[in-house]
Amino acid sequence: MAFYRPDPAMASHLESVLDQLDAAGRPGLRNSLSITWVRYSDVSPEAGQGLGAAWNQDRCVYPASVVKLIYAVAVERWQQRDLIPGSDELQRAMLDMIADSSNDATGLVVDLLTGTTSGPELHGERWEQWQRQRRLVNDWLASLQWPELDGVNCCQKTWGDGPYGREKRFYGADNGNRNALSTAATARMMEAVMTGAVVSPPACRRLRDLLSRSLDPDQRRADPENQVDGFLGEGLPEGCRLWSKAGWMSQARHDAAWWQQPEQPPTLLVAFSNGTERARDERLLPELARLLDTL
Repeated sequence: MAFYRPDPAMASHLESVLDQLDAAGRPGLRNSLSITWVRYSDVSPEAGQGLGAAWNQDRCVYPASVVKLIYAVAVERWQQRDLIPGSDELQRAMLDMIADSSNDATGLVVDLLTGTTSGPELHGERWEQWQRQRRLVNDWLASLQWPELDGVNCCQKTWGDGPYGREKRFYGADNGNRNALSTAATARMMEAVMTGAVVSPPACRRLRDLLSRSLDPDQRRADPENQVDGFLGEGLPEGCRLWSKAGWMSQARHDAAWWQQPEQPPTLLVAFSNGTERARDERLLPELARLLDTL
């Protein structure tokens, strides 16, 4: 059962929007797209109060930098349990990981969460122990017992050029151990952060501060990697507040966004698009957000 109540009108509108986007020079779009879309009736909703619709939302795919949302929540959980100490350097890494999507900062965060480091290949018991520790975030996700998290994998760092040494070996044959998320899993975690339903309310407030994006055109022009242009936020009406985490690489263009007009209920939309054509398509996600918001 979904964490939202399925809404037939939303499902019909989503189908219409997918038809429209497909017809605009994107044949076979549905095969490369996953969506979870939730709308709320309360200005300050609680978790599980939304109405929604979806397409391929349970399909786990490589999430690119969207996985950094999971790691940020994990940091707050680890600190809540006194598993890692807070520090100025950790806060700097958290900010750079979410606000600027820094892979270097993410590497430090993963090291702290799991007590591991990158380097040459390991062997024997040292290798087995390293692998067990690198699955600690997955163990925590399993402990939440959310059905949306079935099949997810959040145990790898994010890279510019790719993994080497023990990191490459950990990816497994044919990269079978890559990170994997579904839009349903991502949406439920995003909703939990935005409604204060995971870790603690103060921790969720800190996470929301990190996820906040500016829609101001001048600020966006000053920051070419603003995670708004080319993503869902670009399609939103003026005056919206936006919280989001995007992911982009040569084979994927993803975004997880929560937005809200002043004094209006919020909307949650997570969209993953896969393949070279989708990764290059800077109009798809903005158009998706704009068209869905017309209902």
